[in-house]
Amino acid sequence: MNIYRENILEHYKNPLNHEEMEDASADFEDSNPVCGDEIHFWVKISDDGKIERATFKGTGCAISQASASMLTETVEGMSIDEVEEMGSDEIRELVGVPLSPVRLKCALLGLKVLQGALLKYKGEHQ
Repeated sequence: MNIYRENILEHYKNPLNHEEMEDASADFEDSNPVCGDEIHFWVKISDDGKIERATFKGTGCAISQASASMLTETVEGMSIDEVEEMGSDEIRELVGVPLSPVRLKCALLGLKVLQGALLKYKGEHQ
């Protein structure tokens, strides 16, 4: 269990892909009003509907920021449909530590925002 906690802290202290993306295909932001976590995701979609790159910026607890950081790495190369099908089970597995219902909401915020960006992209490209 310690290795997972260390991984969360590492992603929180040194998040991956923690930057705005100038040439993003879509972006979306949202927050968790209960705890104040905020996340903004940018995604670059290839012509064949795969995620070329995902970046984020945000503020909040270690769980919300670490899961967003982990997601940027995980979704690279996945199709829009694959990411849209992701849910709490995938996030629990990604984070790797037991999550209370409140912490699960924190962990799911990044996925919710990323999926929002993909919905926005699809709405603009149909």
